[in-house]
Amino acid sequence: MEKPAVQNTDLWESLQELTAARIALGRAGSSIPIKQSLQLKLAHAHARDAIYSELDVDGLIEGLQHHDLPILKVHSNAESREQYLQRPDMGRQLHEASAQTLYVHAAPCDICIIVADGLSAHAVNTNAVPLINALMPLFKGMNYTVSPIILAEQSRVALADPVAHALQARLSIILIGERPGLSSADSVGAYLTYNPKPGLTDESRNCVSNIRSQGLVFDKAAQKIFYLVQEAFKRKLSGVALKDNMGLLEE
Repeated sequence: MEKPAVQNTDLWESLQELTAARIALGRAGSSIPIKQSLQLKLAHAHARDAIYSELDVDGLIEGLQHHDLPILKVHSNAESREQYLQRPDMGRQLHEASAQTLYVHAAPCDICIIVADGLSAHAVNTNAVPLINALMPLFKGMNYTVSPIILAEQSRVALADPVAHALQARLSIILIGERPGLSSADSVGAYLTYNPKPGLTDESRNCVSNIRSQGLVFDKAAQKIFYLVQEAFKRKLSGVALKDNMGLLEE
């Protein structure tokens, strides 16, 4: 009687259900199997495509217009994608023509929402509308006033500072495409800043990251952002001095 074939199992395989990270890929000799090697190359190609993707301005306007807020388009001082990647400082500076547009619409308000391409416009095109749709009812429930929604091209996170300052907003929320990884090219980060103004640095901001359908889903992301907004207004600060105790309070 023949003995049954011995099956080699990888103790990591059970963890594959819990993460999109590349674990338990198997091996072919001293390398990984050809299928997994090709999948890695495909993921790398998707990441490169995401970096060079463009903001879908028309699609975003169509998805956001039911909020009955003006939607304005602005641009940083980076004139091209190549310049944006090579000169991060220019992506933080608001173009003068865009600044003049904002001054026309300036009025004291509570919140300014900026939708920015960042390092993955694909992520923003996919996730910004459902996230804002989840946020707006929470803001309306607190009677927070919201400035025109801003669509920002060739933008870094810090572009939110001059944008919100020009619109006279008490707080800015920039939804921006995060650096694409080999497990996801569609992740959005939400950066929140109280009393935004030019010259602030990263310790002045709070970040909620990995917002996407396979990461931090929209309703949970909206609740976390809303919590931070309320705490920022209550304490009149944001950044390293504003701790996220939302999970602790729920326990």
